[in-house]
Amino acid sequence: MMEHKPQRTVVRRWLAALVAVPALALFGAQAAHADALDAIVKRGTLRVAVPEDYPPFGSVGPDMKPQGYDIDMAALLAKSMNVKVELVPVNSSNRIPYLQTDKVDLIISSLGKTPDRAKVIDFSAAYAPYFQGVFGPADINVKTPADLAGKTVGATRGALEEIALTNLAPKATIRRFDDNNATIQAFLSGQVQLIAAGNVVAAAIIAKHPPRLPEMKFVIKDSPCYVGLAKNEPRLLAKVNATIEQAKTDGTLQAFSKKWLGQPLPATF
Repeated sequence: MMEHKPQRTVVRRWLAALVAVPALALFGAQAAHADALDAIVKRGTLRVAVPEDYPPFGSVGPDMKPQGYDIDMAALLAKSMNVKVELVPVNSSNRIPYLQTDKVDLIISSLGKTPDRAKVIDFSAAYAPYFQGVFGPADINVKTPADLAGKTVGATRGALEEIALTNLAPKATIRRFDDNNATIQAFLSGQVQLIAAGNVVAAAIIAKHPPRLPEMKFVIKDSPCYVGLAKNEPRLLAKVNATIEQAKTDGTLQAFSKKWLGQPLPATF
């Protein structure tokens, strides 16, 4: 029997090696997944996907430089990490693929949260208000859909706010227009007393400086903007959320909203 001992020893070592392989593979996989926050700090640059043709969130200014709410937010996050910001222009269709293929570290592109998107990326806390609402001059007292009875409201035909308002305010006189520009002009020219629109449309009206600036009366549907992150990056997510919370507390987000949206943050934000 003794002559088989070396052979048994070799077999035991071989089996032990097989057991160790999965553990080594797992360790190697964990090591290969570098922490995103550490990678950003080491690189010295935060790469951010931003819009370039969606004012007031992101567009090219008169000086040919990017400007907007999302641009300011990207700069704020980079500053919080003590790194430079690298803005990467994207559109609605490629912003998530850019994140998934490591072309960017974050998406700050008026990104809404949906169940399907949450399956493939993670989301921060909300950093910007994005909503459909009713807007009008300060001297028109409207706080709820019921207050629209007898009022004339302009809305873009087929838009979410037009459909919702039809159900919410059956006693309102809703004048429907074919596109946002026509709806805006109807308000500016006095064809309608109020306007049902997204807050970005209201910002466009305010930018034109009409004699009576529109203020928000009430929200029809709330769909705020979030920062998009790659899945399973808890330290980066915590850093982004802490910066957003600080910006809420110290008034930075309030300043962004007034600057780019022409309105204070909603009370519920």
